[in-house]
Amino acid sequence: MQPGEIASLHYLLSSNPSLYTSQFIMSHDSTNMMHLNQFSNPLSKFKYPSQDMNPPSLSSNSTSDEAEDQQLSLINERKQRRMISNRESARRSRMRKQKHLDELWSQVLWLRNENHQLIDRLNQVSECHDRALQENAQLKEEASELRQMLTDFQLHNPYLP
Repeated sequence: MQPGEIASLHYLLSSNPSLYTSQFIMSHDSTNMMHLNQFSNPLSKFKYPSQDMNPPSLSSNSTSDEAEDQQLSLINERKQRRMISNRESARRSRMRKQKHLDELWSQVLWLRNENHQLIDRLNQVSECHDRALQENAQLKEEASELRQMLTDFQLHNPYLP
């Protein structure tokens, strides 16, 4: 619809409906409203080149209907393309999210595996450390016993100076 075109207008009836011209189709209802199908054009006093021709803004010829239909068709086509584009964009977004999620899960699995390997290695090193501490304590005890034996041997040996 063009800015100058008005399809219909509801107007309150005055107490004297005979004041209205034949341009208006009146339908009475409980609200005393009148449905206006046309406006009287203030420029209607002026003559157009052809007496039969209506002003362009008020005409409802097939070309304007076709143009309006074509415009609606173009708008619908644009909406359809936008809808398809949005769906495709949403599908790509879902695919990206799924790919990212898959990469994160693979990273989780890799890190869990790495963590288990490190824990196993830590347990091995810890066991080696415990064995080394026990061996070290045993060797210190043996060294202490040998020193004691040496001291006792030196004290009880009459042949040593």
